Amino acid sequence: MADTRATDETSDNTGGNHSSGDGNPESREVEKIRDLKSVLVTSVLNLEELDVNLYRGTHHWVPRSRRLFGGQIVGQALVAAAKSVGDDVYVHSLHCYFVRAGDPTVAVLYQVDHIRDGRSFMVRSVRAIQHGQPILICQASFHKLQPSPLQHQFTMPMVPPPEDLLTEEQLIHLYLTKPNVPEKLRQFLNQRLANEVPIEIKPIQPQPSLRRPATEPRKLFWVRAQGHIGEGNMKLHCCVAAYISDYAFLDTAMLSLADYKAKFFASLDHSMWFHTTFRSDEWMLYECESPWAANSRGLVQGRMWRRDGVLAVSCSQEGVFRVQPVNHRNKL
Repeated sequence: MADTRATDETSDNTGGNHSSGDGNPESREVEKIRDLKSVLVTSVLNLEELDVNLYRGTHHWVPRSRRLFGGQIVGQALVAAAKSVGDDVYVHSLHCYFVRAGDPTVAVLYQVDHIRDGRSFMVRSVRAIQHGQPILICQASFHKLQPSPLQHQFTMPMVPPPEDLLTEEQLIHLYLTKPNVPEKLRQFLNQRLANEVPIEIKPIQPQPSLRRPATEPRKLFWVRAQGHIGEGNMKLHCCVAAYISDYAFLDTAMLSLADYKAKFFASLDHSMWFHTTFRSDEWMLYECESPWAANSRGLVQGRMWRRDGVLAVSCSQEGVFRVQPVNHRNKL
C-alpha cells in the first residue's frame, strides 16, 4: 500500500470535479489522494438513508474467506447508530454478535432502535439485515463527557517507532525477492498483495512463513487508516477504528499452536470501548493477545495506543476455530 496521505492543503479542496490537466504527475497524485479519501470515508463506511432509522450499505470489501468483512459491518452499524444522536455525546462502547455469515453480493440494511435517552448516556440497538434476517446485532452506547479525578491506565509497550519499520506490503515484496520461496507461500503472499485493504500495517516482529513455531499468543503492530480523514469528527474516527479493529485480530489465538492451520474460523462477537480522543488516520500501536483458547473457541483482547502513550481503545473478541495439521491429507 503506497503512502499517499493527503496534506491539509489538498484535503481542503475535495469538492467538485477535478481534471488531471496536462498529465502533470503531481496533479495525478492529488487525484489519487482525493480518490483514496473517498474510498475510506464516503464508500467503505458510507450509508444511504432509506427512512427514519433505516440505512443501506452497498460497498463491501471481501476478504479471502469470501464472506463480508466483520469489521466493515461493525463500522457501518456504528455509523448508523451515530446518526441518531446529537453532537454533544460520544460513543464509549459497542457490543456486537455476529449471528450469520454476510453475503457480499447483496446490500446490508441497518435498522436503528432507540433504547434509552438519559441525561448522561444514550443507547442504540442496530440490526444488520440481509435476506430478511439479521447477520449482526449491535448495541452502542454514547456518553456526555464528564471529567473525573478517577484516572489510570496501563503502560504502553516499548516498541520501535513506525518510521523505523516496513509496511506489511513492503515486507511481502522484500520476502518475495528471496530465492527458494516455497510456491505455496508465494501464492499466499501474492494473494495478500492482491487484497486492497484501506489500512496500513507495520508489524513489530513480522513472520511471513506459513510454518511458524508456537509462540506466546501476542503480537503488536502499528496501524492507521489509508488517506487523510482529519480532525473534528470523533464519531467518524471511532467508526474507522471499529473497521480497523477486526483486521488481523482473531488469528492472534492461533499463534500458540504449531504445525496446525485453521481450515475455518469466524468471529462470534466483538466489543470495543473508546476511552479518549484519537485520530484513526494517524499511527496507533495495536497490542493483541489471547488469554484463553479451548473447546474450539478462542478469546482475543486488544488495546490501541496513541503515539503519546495514551490508551485510546480497548477491544475484545471471541471466535470459533476448526483446525487441522498442516500436513493433513484426505484419505479418499
